[in-house]
Amino acid sequence: MTKWFASAAVLATGFWMAVPAHAANDIMKECGAKYQAAKAANTLGGKNWAQFLAQCRGGQVAAPVVAAPVAAARPVAAVKPVAAAKPASHLPGAQSPAMVAMHDRQRKCGQQWSADKAAGKIPAGQKWPQYWSACNTRLKG
Repeated sequence: MTKWFASAAVLATGFWMAVPAHAANDIMKECGAKYQAAKAANTLGGKNWAQFLAQCRGGQVAAPVVAAPVAAARPVAAVKPVAAAKPASHLPGAQSPAMVAMHDRQRKCGQQWSADKAAGKIPAGQKWPQYWSACNTRLKG
């Protein structure tokens, strides 16, 4: 019974939603045909599909224009001065010199880890975090 009810609800929803979508599909088909004809005749004037569709829809759908209510005039607040630009190290994506040095050490330790692992020099049970800690300490000097 619940499966039947769920399917009926989906069908009913789809039916009611299909009515406005049908009109939109007709406009898309009409605009698509016009676009293909203009493309074949080389009269697009440099417009792509999105631009052509926007113009076509504007000519097809005459939506009633409703004027926005006029708001009461408010006094304009004073404009705040622009703050000084932040140093480059504070910009998103910029790294401090300490972070750059840490990443360099991590790369070097990663290369050493790979070489030591391939040579079988990693002590039994040691994982990357322990190796990295010891290597980082060693490279910091």
